[in-house]
Amino acid sequence: MKSPVPSILLFAPVLWAAAPAGEAQYVPDPSPVVRKKLERWRDLKFGLLMHWGTYSQWGIVESWSLCSEDKPWCRRSMENYCEYKKRYEALIKTFDPVRFDPGKWARAAKEAGMKYVIFTTKHHDGFCMFDTKLTDYKVTSKECPFHEDPRADIAKEIFDAFRKEGLWAGAYFSKPDWHCPYYWWPYFATPDRNPNYDISRYPGRWEKFVRFTHGQIMELVTRYGPLDILWLDGGWVRKRTGEEIRRAIASPNYRFQRIQNQDIRMGELVKKIRAVQPDLIVVDRSVRGPYQNYLTPENRIPKKALPYPWESCITMGEGWSYNPKDKYKSVRKLVHMLVEIVSKGGNLLLNIGPGPDGRWPRAAYERLAGIGAWLKVNGEAIYGTRAVPPYAEGPIRLTRGKDGSLYLVYLAQPGEESPPGEISLSCLGPPEGSRVVLLGYDEPLEWEPRGKGFAVKIPERAVKAPPCKYAWTIKVPPGPR
Repeated sequence: MKSPVPSILLFAPVLWAAAPAGEAQYVPDPSPVVRKKLERWRDLKFGLLMHWGTYSQWGIVESWSLCSEDKPWCRRSMENYCEYKKRYEALIKTFDPVRFDPGKWARAAKEAGMKYVIFTTKHHDGFCMFDTKLTDYKVTSKECPFHEDPRADIAKEIFDAFRKEGLWAGAYFSKPDWHCPYYWWPYFATPDRNPNYDISRYPGRWEKFVRFTHGQIMELVTRYGPLDILWLDGGWVRKRTGEEIRRAIASPNYRFQRIQNQDIRMGELVKKIRAVQPDLIVVDRSVRGPYQNYLTPENRIPKKALPYPWESCITMGEGWSYNPKDKYKSVRKLVHMLVEIVSKGGNLLLNIGPGPDGRWPRAAYERLAGIGAWLKVNGEAIYGTRAVPPYAEGPIRLTRGKDGSLYLVYLAQPGEESPPGEISLSCLGPPEGSRVVLLGYDEPLEWEPRGKGFAVKIPERAVKAPPCKYAWTIKVPPGPR
């Protein structure tokens, strides 16, 4: 993941690195088993993402300070890059999260209404939070003080704890690996995020990297129980056509680019994966094709509803990884964000960065508890629903349940702590005689038709003592006119 974007961009259009905007960028998976599971995933709506590694000890943006690009998220705390990299990689010797309690995380996520987890088994720096047999740069290495702890295989502990609470388990895995000598060859300098050697001149070295990558992913698929999602990051590691390379060379910005055919043979890899776990959802992020089972706008919410499976991955704080000075979004903002995403047909994957001692910040638990309280009242307007035109009208967001029920979620406006006395919609209305209700309130509501829509009165008792905070849901039975 990259550094956070300003909050002003949260409602900006989604931009995709590897494909033009529009519906044609999505290629459905050919497997009916996978497509069926994707529909189940679309019902889940709310998941947890966790960025965690040795970098949490410094409270810096994950991995990116190792990258020599002149980007805001790549800046380092010292002038000498070689010395910085040496100290960064030595963080393995002090990583000791003795207060790690995945069961507590899993219970908090369940209470918050989350239905799946994606955990960073390996970020771009190559440090593995699982017991891989293919490198010693891992949490179970003898160099890492945590290796003697019975919970040392952190990925296994997390997957087991979350499965126990009924959540789906997903593995984040970085395709680029800046510690692997077959990706960043120590013989050369490292000018950017890409391989620092010419793959066409050294195909044997690249082949070793492909085998290394396949080997690690197959370890996760075969040794860590039933995984539901393989979430691959680092979309620049992909097969490029000759035409793409020619266009890049002809570009006036070519001198700032390193365009190589970083083909890790995804088709071959997915075939091996699916031989073991046939329904595994594969998310090859920002790489157009059948191995991007759903799309993942990063720290953004699309302007409009999208017609394919998608998920906005968004930080709870300002960054993906732990920062002791991080500022967390309010519960109100997070609830509104969830509603906005679901009304457009997507899922919310909310990120929390654990600290170096293995704990979440208190603010993370507080936010999750607030979201969970809201979902306990309004969950039926979220889970298992689909987007319905016109998706939104003023402060109202619409969803439709599988039984045809229509949900109007009224987002509290600035200064509002309770629903207004009347809520109206101009474009849809209930059948005559319908029982319209406010979720969390035990009496039917009075309503009247208005043109093509309707207006519903909120009783004074519900206004004075609303069933929840932040947003209120009107349920309309199937068959709106």
